Amino acid sequence: MTTASATLPLLVMVRTTPQDHALRRLEKLFHVVCIDRPDPALIDETIRGTVRGVASFAGFNATLIDGLPKLEIIALFGVGYDMVSAAYAGTRHVMVTNTPDVLTEEVADTAVGLLINTIRELPRAETWLRTGRWARDGVYRLSPLTLRDRSIGIHGLGRIGLAIARRLEAFGLPVAYHNRRPVPGVGYRYYPTLLELAAAVDTLISVVPGGPATEKVVNAAVLAALGTNGVFVNIGRGNTVDEPALAEALSNGTIAAAGLDVYADEPNVPQALLDAPNATLLPHVGSASAATRRAMADLVVDNLAAWFATGRPLTPVPETSAQ
Repeated sequence: MTTASATLPLLVMVRTTPQDHALRRLEKLFHVVCIDRPDPALIDETIRGTVRGVASFAGFNATLIDGLPKLEIIALFGVGYDMVSAAYAGTRHVMVTNTPDVLTEEVADTAVGLLINTIRELPRAETWLRTGRWARDGVYRLSPLTLRDRSIGIHGLGRIGLAIARRLEAFGLPVAYHNRRPVPGVGYRYYPTLLELAAAVDTLISVVPGGPATEKVVNAAVLAALGTNGVFVNIGRGNTVDEPALAEALSNGTIAAAGLDVYADEPNVPQALLDAPNATLLPHVGSASAATRRAMADLVVDNLAAWFATGRPLTPVPETSAQ
């Protein structure tokens, strides 16, 4: 490994508009080449064999890893990394990093705000005012649900899950959780299965990452266990939920309401969820403040800079942290 230089090829994968701040920093350290989606056909043959680092604001699969024979590191923008073949990258001795911690508090804030909006119908109440119905038709209806006396179940008590738990504990609400295993040093009640957790609470907040192990784990049985007073909030990954089952549960009263920030096929949201009056829907804005996104972008750059300067990135994912 050599130190970084302005001539070191760096491939930047851009989901939509590039992070200008990150690009400016990257261009001071590397020779930057941008492509707008994770497609091997977009990588020019003249640079394919020289790219040693990637800053990815989108995904990165095994085919792309194989197509870059000198690749050493993939620095991802985001805490979730199910959109990259991290385990495969590890077998190819390619480091993968993500951006944890810097978005924890922002996403936790969003989760609590989404929960309150879902229960108290605040977006619909604002629409009632803005469209003139308060003056024309009178006060907005009493919200059928309340946050008072609820019991919270958190599916995924990692950094973000713990931050959400701390906030809701301050609201005076009891918190329980389900993980693959108990979290050491945590006093919240642990349930060994998601179904048991759902049956024990009336408010379920999902914060788990995507991937085969969590594919559609929030299914019809879990929603039925949550009950008719149940509220489901998803701030993790959309593919962890059986969306047709959720839409049906909202329609037939199996649960009372849902608040979603993530979906299985973004930006495409199932029409059945769009039509559900008891669903509060956000366009994946959990970490979407200017300050937090800038901090995430800085960590992408810092991981690349640290790798090429010292061989030790700041925030490697577990699958490649031993390299």
